[in-house]
Amino acid sequence: MSAFPFAARLLAPLCVVVLHGQALAQHGGMHDAMQHDPHQRQAAPSAARPVFIASSAKPFSALMADAMAVMDDGMARAPMNGNPEHDFVTMMLPHHQGAIDMARAVLLHTQDPGLRNLALGIIAEQQNEIDVMRAWLKAHPQRKGATQ
Repeated sequence: MSAFPFAARLLAPLCVVVLHGQALAQHGGMHDAMQHDPHQRQAAPSAARPVFIASSAKPFSALMADAMAVMDDGMARAPMNGNPEHDFVTMMLPHHQGAIDMARAVLLHTQDPGLRNLALGIIAEQQNEIDVMRAWLKAHPQRKGATQ
């Protein structure tokens, strides 16, 4: 038995943490901005919204960048009101849509049966959760800071 699988299992979580930290740094430290005042991170309403279009004419990296741009913009525009339940749901809606967009992107660029199955499952589950969150928002009109 090789030592590589053991080392890979040991180092994989560390790689995820390092890559996540690099991603946060590349995306302007959104976490740091939200720590100060999440209500001040709103995008300018007049700014043009990015659009995700799943197209095989684009390279995978461009599709992923588009999906991230749309997700980041949607999260920045999420209508937060200080109520943790409401704010969680409004932030998760574009996050879940981002997962769907990324899954659509990989479907255009892979023939791997396992990854295609995973992507299709992500699309189905994330869409179901989006539907649940939209229904929750409709059923719970929010007062500012109601459950803080």
